[in-house]
Amino acid sequence: MFVQPYVFFNGRCEEAMKFYGQALGAEVTTMMRFGESPDPQSKINMAPGTDDKIMHANVRIRDTQIMMSDGRCEGAPKFEGFALTLNATNVADAEKLYAALGEGGTPHAPLMKTFFAERFGMMTDKFGVLWMIMAEK
Repeated sequence: MFVQPYVFFNGRCEEAMKFYGQALGAEVTTMMRFGESPDPQSKINMAPGTDDKIMHANVRIRDTQIMMSDGRCEGAPKFEGFALTLNATNVADAEKLYAALGEGGTPHAPLMKTFFAERFGMMTDKFGVLWMIMAEK
């Protein structure tokens, strides 16, 4: 058994998937738009103008699968009380990941050597997701 995050971007999922593709090498393995749903009930409950929004996507970031969606496309998403952690392969990899995710984001802890890691840093990306980047000792 494993735990798999499901992240709702409230209308910005496609933009997020493209950003994570560029920044992290993320690969979309599955994707369905609301308008492609075979379930007639889901189309009845769909908000107007959301046919092209992402109903469900599965994205692989290195060895991890993350599910993503536009959700109900209602306002800005609130990502509170959790962070996604990237375990870098080495210091250079940590520096690359930190810089890429930082574009348009807000740093919280600079990437630096700590007592528990060769490099560790925290930031909120431009979508509001908190990330921790770590290159272990």
